[in-house]
Amino acid sequence: MSRSQADKAVIHEHIVNLAAERFREVGLNGIGVADLMKEAGRTGGGFYKHFESREKLVEEALQCAFDKRAEKLEKYTAPDSTLTLADLVESYLSERHLHDPGSGCALASVMNDVARSSDPIRDLYTRELENELAVVTALTSSKQPAKKRAQALLAMSALVGALGLSRAVTDEALKAELLNTGKTLLKALES
Repeated sequence: MSRSQADKAVIHEHIVNLAAERFREVGLNGIGVADLMKEAGRTGGGFYKHFESREKLVEEALQCAFDKRAEKLEKYTAPDSTLTLADLVESYLSERHLHDPGSGCALASVMNDVARSSDPIRDLYTRELENELAVVTALTSSKQPAKKRAQALLAMSALVGALGLSRAVTDEALKAELLNTGKTLLKALES
């Protein structure tokens, strides 16, 4: 790879990583290409040297965010892991995750935008949801496959819902109540 090709690849990766963070912070439509490129230290006109369309940037950025999330989840499914569903719930419904959407789970932060997106974006989101469901399913306590799947669906819905609602409300007591109730009820799935 020539130096200019290598430089282009580094710049491309920087733009994708930045977009992955910003989309989780402000939504898929919360930042325009020109502002994103400016923040990346590039001109808006240079965008099309890296992406054929904004849609392709969104796809790459979401894949980047999902890949980072998958890396975080590996510790729960490692063969020697002692982590439990309660550990995942505690981490997901934490104050840190609540206040740092840019490095958090994209399933929660872009859900509403994805629902109004193209089929390729929705397909990408669906694959990630299935990947996360597989992790949660592995952590559930039931021995019956159908019940494990049902518990995982309930847990994912409650995790994403409690986090999303907590981010949406201004009442600090209600935020805490949403997170704490989610933790309490989801940890009860293990018993």
